[in-house]
Amino acid sequence: MTVIAVAISGGVDSLVAAFLLKQQGHDIVGLHFRTGYEQPSGRHGSPASPAHDMAEISRQLDIPVDILDISETFRRTVVAYFTSTYQDGRTPNPCLFCNPTIKFGHILSLARERGAEALATGHYARLQTGPDGRRHLHRGVDPGKDQSYFLARLNQEQLQQALFPLGDLTKDEVRAIARRHHLVPAMGQESQDICFIKDTPYHLFLQQQEGFRPQEGLIENTQGRVLGRHKGLHLFTVGQRRGINCPAPEPYYVVRLDHARNRLVVGKRTDLAGDTATVADINWIHRPERFPARVTAQIRYRHKAAPAVVTETAPAEALLRFESPQDAITPGQGAVFFDKDEVLGGGWIL
Repeated sequence: MTVIAVAISGGVDSLVAAFLLKQQGHDIVGLHFRTGYEQPSGRHGSPASPAHDMAEISRQLDIPVDILDISETFRRTVVAYFTSTYQDGRTPNPCLFCNPTIKFGHILSLARERGAEALATGHYARLQTGPDGRRHLHRGVDPGKDQSYFLARLNQEQLQQALFPLGDLTKDEVRAIARRHHLVPAMGQESQDICFIKDTPYHLFLQQQEGFRPQEGLIENTQGRVLGRHKGLHLFTVGQRRGINCPAPEPYYVVRLDHARNRLVVGKRTDLAGDTATVADINWIHRPERFPARVTAQIRYRHKAAPAVVTETAPAEALLRFESPQDAITPGQGAVFFDKDEVLGGGWIL
């Protein structure tokens, strides 16, 4: 019997993922990791303890659920990345960073120590194995829940040990399975934002981090005319409209964060459009056979992937050129490349 570890968050997705794998006859062990940044976890916001929540899930599924304290590792990796990226005047994507580093890095290692051959999560994505044994990552069938974008930085070794049981299901089907089998999640509401920042505004969270130093500077328009002052570039991201506080006949939008000069560059809505980006530190899951390569590219999770050409300029670096201008190409965010519904790879926008 195959031993499979399932990352149990307490939500309905991981609950149903574990249930389905157990139905298939696998020996399941649940792993619930604590980052040190959690809010009260009980259903409907009740202050239930994680031990109570996981004991209830263990009872429902009839599987062991281990609670793992990874707070120090999480702080030194994900939170440090989040903080330093903002400090450098870029906008981070913690989920894209966390999946290869924590879930399919640290947690996968702990799963293997427990005898598991694979780690399953509740991500809405699909995996296929090619004739050569290599894994291919595809979008989930539910377009509204597809999370393949966030998995684009997993390497072949990690994908070989990954399972995504929900990839062929819609969210409605997952909820229906839970109702039919009386599976009650410990969390009453799904997390829709960064998991380690709940009720605290981003800028206050950042200012609490060791080594983070907000620095005031000037606001200027795209012609270089000074319009006012800002209280730190970490308060802004490309495309942002609120918080600029520079009166004008038409609204200003953040066009660029000039980290070298600590200046916030703002402009009109039309100034946000761009068609090129340099993408670095690319993880190729399925590298194109030749360049330039035609792809569709997604430059943030809610961005609709658009036709583009990728030209390799150095190992793990490429120039991305869209067929038509895209709004708010944001340094620090992930650019993920697709061939139809297959994820080819992804890197960081410079």
